[in-house]
Amino acid sequence: MSRKDRMLSQLGIRQWVLRKPAVLKGEHSVQFPDTTRLLIITDDTVDLNNGLFSDIFSAMGIDKNEIYCITTDDVSMLTESFDLPCWLLGTDLILPSEYTSLRSPSLHQLYFDADAKRDLWKQIYQYEDHFTLKPC
Repeated sequence: MSRKDRMLSQLGIRQWVLRKPAVLKGEHSVQFPDTTRLLIITDDTVDLNNGLFSDIFSAMGIDKNEIYCITTDDVSMLTESFDLPCWLLGTDLILPSEYTSLRSPSLHQLYFDADAKRDLWKQIYQYEDHFTLKPC
């Protein structure tokens, strides 16, 4: 601890500590594997082994290994444009119109809302050229 740090501490002044200094320097960016076919954007904890997820991914013809999850904060760190469908899961985030995006409530809400499930299926069907749809 430097002399300045000790003095500030004795005065009761709390110093800010950057948690991600690389972000300020522009060194941090979100990059996903080339095998990614679906980008899930959510602030919820995601368990890709969940039964409902498995059913949805199966219908899309996507394996869970082809899915990449990021938070809404990570969206601002995407450095280059991409041609992947995005699933906005339980978030009100607005993506630019050039991105294909599916929108649904959180997974917990999706479990109990038949209309939300129907709406998600319609969106998947609308963008079927991004997926290999399989009959359920």
